[in-house]
Amino acid sequence: MTKHALLIINPISGTRSKNGLEAIVAERLGLQGFNLETKTTGKPGDAFNWAREAVEEGVDIVVSAGGDGTVNEIANALAFSSTALGILPFGSGNGLARSVGIPQDPLAALKLIEAGHIITADRGIVNDKPFYCTFGVGFDAAVSEKFAAMKKRGRITYIRSAIREFFNYQSQPYAIVIDGKVITEKALLIAVCNAPQYGNNAYIGPKAKLTDGLLDITVVHADNPFHTLLMSMDMLTGMLDKNRSIGTFKAAQLTIVRTHEGPVHLDGEPMHMGKHLNILCQKAAVKVFAPEKQHDFTPFISPLRAVLDDLRYDVMDKFRNLR
Repeated sequence: MTKHALLIINPISGTRSKNGLEAIVAERLGLQGFNLETKTTGKPGDAFNWAREAVEEGVDIVVSAGGDGTVNEIANALAFSSTALGILPFGSGNGLARSVGIPQDPLAALKLIEAGHIITADRGIVNDKPFYCTFGVGFDAAVSEKFAAMKKRGRITYIRSAIREFFNYQSQPYAIVIDGKVITEKALLIAVCNAPQYGNNAYIGPKAKLTDGLLDITVVHADNPFHTLLMSMDMLTGMLDKNRSIGTFKAAQLTIVRTHEGPVHLDGEPMHMGKHLNILCQKAAVKVFAPEKQHDFTPFISPLRAVLDDLRYDVMDKFRNLR
């Protein structure tokens, strides 16, 4: 029986070329018995609507060729269905792909889909809005809001926006309610992590796992600028949970209460929400193609492995154009 796959391409995601991608995916998945249809997004919501139609039509897999926004739209449409998500990372952060262990080389990522190994990943929900990697309130939400308004995208632009915001942002008071217990904090930010990192190998919740039914909460306490800068280095090495400016918790459900409504981010996408933020983990929400061998996170070693993978792909990408 012929199997069916849908490839959804976001043509403006990231900076990597997508020339010839459709032909390669059709050829490779064709050898696995898949009949491929391809669609190219033109506006937000296209990927969600097409993936939802794919579920209704019984399509076996939907492949995302885009960034985190495209992945999230598709994952939301596929949630709690039998249709599996394949990820070809073409964004600047690629948070979910990195957290699952998908290589940053899209052709290597395609091999994972061919291999057919699937995990069923959790997702987070905040005030009925889903996220797959991180939900944030405070400094990181303010940076996401500023970054979204910029014409230029990419890693360097994000770092510049973060530096500018760092010298202006004032820490805020929060109450965190877990299992009826109230924890009050004056914090630079609170990150609720379903996965270990924001993207770009920045590990905000290094011990978070996508399949454990729990969320890891990282509270970055208000501190002096020097200690906060050291914290950012620990985030890149995977040692953040050892930093004295950090508090960590695990929970399946929690509420964050702040003094006023304002910006938040869901997987880096900014929006505004109210003072009460009700958050829960939905276990086993979406099927995702992933490496069969999942490496346990090891500080320094796991970040170094990821950086070397990025460098290897960057070199390879200079000598080929998906041919």
